[in-house]
Amino acid sequence: QVQLEESGGGLVQPGGSLRLSCAAPGLTLDDYAIGWFRQAPGKEREAVSCISNTDGSTYYADSVKGRFTISRDTAKNTLYLQMNSLKPEDTAVYYCAAGFDRDGHCSYYLQKFGAWGQGTQVTVSS
Repeated sequence: QVQLEESGGGLVQPGGSLRLSCAAPGLTLDDYAIGWFRQAPGKEREAVSCISNTDGSTYYADSVKGRFTISRDTAKNTLYLQMNSLKPEDTAVYYCAAGFDRDGHCSYYLQKFGAWGQGTQVTVSS
């Protein structure tokens, strides 16, 4: 059973930075598609960034390209999301997801079939 635990959320001013962590004990991260999703109040959950297990490619939503960076530390079984230049529209609950994808389409397959953590709140406000 996949267990994922997010941390690192909080309140930050516009333009600030946060780093989210997703601990995945017992999971060999290189063997899985893994990524970050978010859900704002009244909106559907959306993919933010993920890493494919089929070809190692990385996906970023257009809204976060150039500001967010996904990375993983396989020795620590931990996934990260470095978020810079945060905007109020980044406010959401951020979830970590793990699973398997096909043809590099990690955002689609994780959204449909991934295992999820409990989420961590990110609030960007002055």
